[in-house]
Amino acid sequence: MTHRGSRVLHVGSLARVEGETALHLRTDGDRVVEARLAIYEPPRFFEAFLRGRSHTEPPDITSRVCGICPVAYQLSACRAVEDTCGVVVDGQLAALRRLLYCGEWIESQTLHIHLLHAPDFLGCDSAIDLARTRRADVERGLRLKQAGNAIMELLGGRAIHPVNVRLGGFHRVPTTTELRPLAEQLRRARDDAQETVRWVAGFEFPDAGCDNDLLALAEPGTYAIESGTPTVMPAPHTAGLPAGSDRALPTRTFGVRDFSSHVVERQVPHSTALQSQLDGRRHLTGSLARYAISGRWLSPIALQAAQDAGLGDPGQGTVCRNPFRSIVVRAVEVLYAVDEALRIIEAYEPAPRPHLDVPARAGTGHGATEAPRGLLYHRYTLDADGIITDASLVPPTAQNQGAIEEDLRRLVQERLTDGDATDADLTALCERAIRNHDPCISCSAHFLNLTVEQTGRGS
Repeated sequence: MTHRGSRVLHVGSLARVEGETALHLRTDGDRVVEARLAIYEPPRFFEAFLRGRSHTEPPDITSRVCGICPVAYQLSACRAVEDTCGVVVDGQLAALRRLLYCGEWIESQTLHIHLLHAPDFLGCDSAIDLARTRRADVERGLRLKQAGNAIMELLGGRAIHPVNVRLGGFHRVPTTTELRPLAEQLRRARDDAQETVRWVAGFEFPDAGCDNDLLALAEPGTYAIESGTPTVMPAPHTAGLPAGSDRALPTRTFGVRDFSSHVVERQVPHSTALQSQLDGRRHLTGSLARYAISGRWLSPIALQAAQDAGLGDPGQGTVCRNPFRSIVVRAVEVLYAVDEALRIIEAYEPAPRPHLDVPARAGTGHGATEAPRGLLYHRYTLDADGIITDASLVPPTAQNQGAIEEDLRRLVQERLTDGDATDADLTALCERAIRNHDPCISCSAHFLNLTVEQTGRGS
């Protein structure tokens, strides 16, 4: 079947992603004219909800942005408000925050790997279909997710929308006795996580490469999760390299306080999510960016698993820019999170107080953490009474939307150039490409600029 004229591909609702979005693709002969990821969920106005509320409320309110990664929103909110008020949480309270975040990484990344993404590589339409033929693999994923949920329940009070997080720390901290059975479960989970890396490394991966700047937090000596400095690795083309180059490039950094000066949001007509550009260019945040920027700080067991899985050695300047192989990077991150959780538990001594006091202070504060899907930024302005007068949330999917659209355009262009492709072929390719990035649609649809212009009588 030959397509020489124009055609339009429209997928009204994508499966196996969190939230609701549509895909619109238009070609003219063998040329891709337009690729749009249309996020059509209603805007959720979380910034507006926060204005006029007390400075103590953002951790609980923003956790409702996402049921899959509520901790990311809670801890980004805490960091921003604490920054405003001049409070630094350290010691065992900071370690417990990192442990809680490890729980979210484990359960969220595992959900995506086993139930949403793996079916693409194994010819299955769904996780239910996958369970019929690969039951042991699905059960292993469910055990891993249970381990992540167990951390969330113990530290957060419950697995979804935790209630134990507050400014300055926690309402209650666990005892060493309470953590002991959790450690036993995590030791078993570490074996499952290693097996998962081996499993996904055996998938067949199309040749592909992203040519975007990579943005992630970095903190020397550790794989950045709950804190760090925004760090940029430039796109390969800036150094004259092909899009799929596995060579690391020199990075640059900027302060969290300067985030809005570098990452600029704009409204696009086809989406309720704002799109972002990093210093005027498309950028990508998430697992590929974290591995490229901080991979050398993985624990020994995770770093060895990454090398055995064919990801190369980031300590020697090797990165992964193939979005299809992001499932391998996520599996390595799950293994790291399990190993890191065990390290924190083994070194744990209960803090003398469950939280530090965070008295209100006028000013503007900034916070950023690494949600499973990428860098999440919060900014709050408080008055002297601690009332929020301005709030800004920049989720990772909104940042990635432009890079995802470019990824779609490039992949379809290559497929059209290589030969004839049916609409069904292109649809399947595009859906796979979108799921590579694990987009959290609901998180991204949080804001909308609305202008009402009235003319005529009574205006």
